Amino acid sequence: MALSPLNQARWRRFKHNRRGYWSFWIFIVLFAISLCAELIANDKPLVVHYDNHWYFPVVKNYSEQDFGGVFPTSADYQDPWLATRLAQKGWVLWAPIRFGNQSINFATTQPFPSPPSAQNWLGTDATGGDVLARVIYGTRISLIFGIMLTLFSSVIGVMVGAVQGYYGGRIDLWGQRLIEVWSGMPTLFLIILLSSVVQPNFWWLLGITVLFGWMGLVGVVRAEFLRTRNFDYIRAAQALGVSDGTIMWRHMLPNAMVATLTFVPFILCGSITTLTSLDFLGFGLPVGSPSLGELLLQGKNNLQAPWLGITAFIVLASLLSLLVFTGEAVRDAFDPNKAG
Repeated sequence: MALSPLNQARWRRFKHNRRGYWSFWIFIVLFAISLCAELIANDKPLVVHYDNHWYFPVVKNYSEQDFGGVFPTSADYQDPWLATRLAQKGWVLWAPIRFGNQSINFATTQPFPSPPSAQNWLGTDATGGDVLARVIYGTRISLIFGIMLTLFSSVIGVMVGAVQGYYGGRIDLWGQRLIEVWSGMPTLFLIILLSSVVQPNFWWLLGITVLFGWMGLVGVVRAEFLRTRNFDYIRAAQALGVSDGTIMWRHMLPNAMVATLTFVPFILCGSITTLTSLDFLGFGLPVGSPSLGELLLQGKNNLQAPWLGITAFIVLASLLSLLVFTGEAVRDAFDPNKAG
C-alpha cells in the first residue's frame, strides 16, 4: 500500500536523520537475532542424523534409548559416550554457541566465574553459565518485556487520555485526581511487598508494571483531545449524529497519535530499564532466569571478574542508545519544520 504524501514526507525526514535511521535498523537486527536465540546458543544439536533417521533435538526431547543407550532419561548431548556414538553412525549440526541459557560448563579447569576463552567467548558467570548465551537470552526477555509493557501501557494511557479530553468536565476532573493519587503509589515498594507473598514471574511483573505505568501518555493525549474537541469539524460531526466513538477514533485520535508516537521509543527505554532494575535488586524474574539485571548484579558481586559488569554495561548502553537515537529520528519525522 502506497504511503500518503504526508507520510512520505515523514519517512524522508526520518531517513534524513542518519544516526536514528541506522540505529532503528540495527535495533531490528539485534531483536531478530535474540528471537532466534535457540538457533544461536543451545546445548542441544539443531539436527541429528543417526542410523539413517533424522532427529531435531532443538524442538523435541529424545531419550538416550533413541540413540542406542540404556537409560530412558533425556539424552545428554555433551556426554562423550553419546557424542562418540552419534559421530560413528551419523552426524550432528550444532548451534554456533554450544551453551544454552541454563548450561554449566563443567569442562573448564578454572573456577567460576572464568575469564573469556575460546570455549566461552565472554567467559562464564558465577554459576558456570556461558555469559554470551545468557546475554542473548536475557536480551530477548528484556526486549519482549519492554515492548509488551510499552504496548499495553500506551493503549491504556491513550484510551484514558482520550476519554478525559473528549468529555472534559467532571470526567476529566475526577480522572485527573485519580491519576494524581495513582501515580503517587510507591511502585517499587509495592513490588517488594508483593514479592514476599507471590513468586514473581514474567507475566506477574508485566501485570504489576502495567498497572502502575500507564499514566505516561495520558497528559499528551488528553491535551490534544481538549484542543481539538471544539474545532468546527468535530462540532459538525456531532451535529450530524456521528457517534462519540467514531469521532474519537477517526477524527481526533490520528492527531493525538502524532505526539504519542514520538514518545514511544523513550517509553520503551524506560520499560527495559524497569525490568533490569528489578532483576538487579533481586525482585525481578525467578532465580536462574537469564537477565541483564542479574548479570549486572553478578558483576557487582564479583569485582574480580570485570568481564561480567563490562558486558552487561555495553549491552544495556547499546540498546538504550539505539532506542534514544531512534526516538530522536521519529521526533524529527513528525516535525514539519525539519528539513528532509
